Amino acid sequence: MILHLDTHVVIRLYAGERERFPSRAHAALDHARLVYSPVVELEVQYLHEIGRITAGPEMIFPYLADRIGLAPDDTPYVVVARAARALSWTKDPFDRLITAAAVASNHPLLTRDQTIRDRYAAAFWDEE
Repeated sequence: MILHLDTHVVIRLYAGERERFPSRAHAALDHARLVYSPVVELEVQYLHEIGRITAGPEMIFPYLADRIGLAPDDTPYVVVARAARALSWTKDPFDRLITAAAVASNHPLLTRDQTIRDRYAAAFWDEE
């Protein structure tokens, strides 16, 4: 199974906060090939620039690639952008494109974001 990770998940994994994940998330992380939309890198850069996180993408992604095999999703951008057009339920461009990458590749998305979970059937976080 391939599993897309949302920005929040990537940041928590980098911070070593895996114990804060629910058991369903643990199981998925242990048994899936982990990928992220390149837009997650952009959101991490943005969060670093505004001071919400201390590490930038140049530290986070190589670290997680080495530790857990995290890799960028290779779905063509044009395919992701086309999938994003249908996701009018969010006006957050990061959420829209991150979800669209999972939709376009037909893979689940691990996210804490309730709105995404309510709108994308393959998104999950908690015990459901």
